[in-house]
Amino acid sequence: MSTRIPRLVIAAPASGSGKTTVATGLMRAFADAGLAVSPHKVGPDYIDPGYHALATGRPGRNLDAYLCGPERIAPLFLHGAAGCDIAVVEGVMGLYDGASGQGELASTAHVAKLLRAPVVLVVDASSQSRSVAALVHGFASWDPEVRVAGVILNKVGSDRHEALLREALEESGVAVLGAVRRARPVDTPSRHLGLIPVAERRADALEAVAAQAEHVRAGCDLKALLALAHSAPPVPGEAWSAAGDACGEPFPEDGLEVPSARPVVAVAGGPAFTFSYAEHTELLTAAGAEVVTFDPLRDEALPDGTAGLVIGGGFPEMYAPELSANEPLRKAVAALAESGAPLAAECAGLLYLSDSLDGRPMCGVLPGEARMSGRLTLGYREAVAIADNVLAPAGTRVRGHEFHRTVIDPGAGATPAWGFTHPERRVEGFVKGGVHASYLHVHWAGAPGTAERFVAGLPRP
Repeated sequence: MSTRIPRLVIAAPASGSGKTTVATGLMRAFADAGLAVSPHKVGPDYIDPGYHALATGRPGRNLDAYLCGPERIAPLFLHGAAGCDIAVVEGVMGLYDGASGQGELASTAHVAKLLRAPVVLVVDASSQSRSVAALVHGFASWDPEVRVAGVILNKVGSDRHEALLREALEESGVAVLGAVRRARPVDTPSRHLGLIPVAERRADALEAVAAQAEHVRAGCDLKALLALAHSAPPVPGEAWSAAGDACGEPFPEDGLEVPSARPVVAVAGGPAFTFSYAEHTELLTAAGAEVVTFDPLRDEALPDGTAGLVIGGGFPEMYAPELSANEPLRKAVAALAESGAPLAAECAGLLYLSDSLDGRPMCGVLPGEARMSGRLTLGYREAVAIADNVLAPAGTRVRGHEFHRTVIDPGAGATPAWGFTHPERRVEGFVKGGVHASYLHVHWAGAPGTAERFVAGLPRP
């Protein structure tokens, strides 16, 4: 089976070339033209998909061949792009940069090949003229299976500069599909872990995305880009299904059964907890839960009937005073954990469940004091579950991703959640009663049965 979906991969020679600005602006420009646009992001990043969702009105979805496996990339893409007129896939880092030490795995080039998608290279041309042709030629010829079919020149300084660049590229065989001028107003502010998420600056973000779209319209040939997208061959395979994943039997030895009723799983959201993959909610729903989002900055109680809690990643360190001041909710979370209900927390959720964050009281569910540090912990990880827990039986192997500038000084009374096996060996996280908390981000579509196990452990309503 195969499905024809017009699509483009927006890549770059290196990070900082402007591919996020161009990709997001292109998504919005196509959406403004009346097209249903499916937004995607290569890699584990949570923040860019938030801007993609703002640009298109559809969930931003990740395509990570390390976290989910190469075999799931096309199915996940088909799931997200179903019913759309065009899909735009923003790459990660440089075109050929993937998981460290593992060749092309999880690179933009790898995903482009798995999707059989044409690649448009966004080049920062601010400090070059004729040399741009050598750069583009090198990227276009490096892997003959990667179809670098066009280039968008970014940060072009003037008409004269654009003319020199276009002249140089005439002999490269790669079409120039746009020349975008330098423009500070379309920049998006950053801080210690990258761009500031949409949820923290929605009004400003809407204005920035609109400006990016106008910038792209002014400098790019949208008709040519659309024609290139339509030149992509059909995508092989069938679409991924949350129901298909959730209704499997990955843990038959446990004898777990999904409750027939729909227990409530509360999922933390709002500005402090913005990191979540769209498929997680879909998997929880397919496994039999009713998913209700709440905001720990604003809500003083958990949603009515909460039987389990999922707290993803985000920036609680930016909101520690407000989170700490919401004492009623902190007590409610602690009481839910004390009852033995399933709680799954990743990164920011781990910090929120700790005794304190930067000296301010948190929920006190886990023994440990969390604090900001000057060191960035970043990279893919291979891990094994140390003990049976609400997400996986002991011995389960997963692939995940770490991305944080905080540390937690653990206290006593909890078992580590994971034993990391690659690239270094160490233990990490907490398992305590029904609580599983860790810095490790795991994409549940790449770990079938996770949502089913979590929901099967919920008390019936």
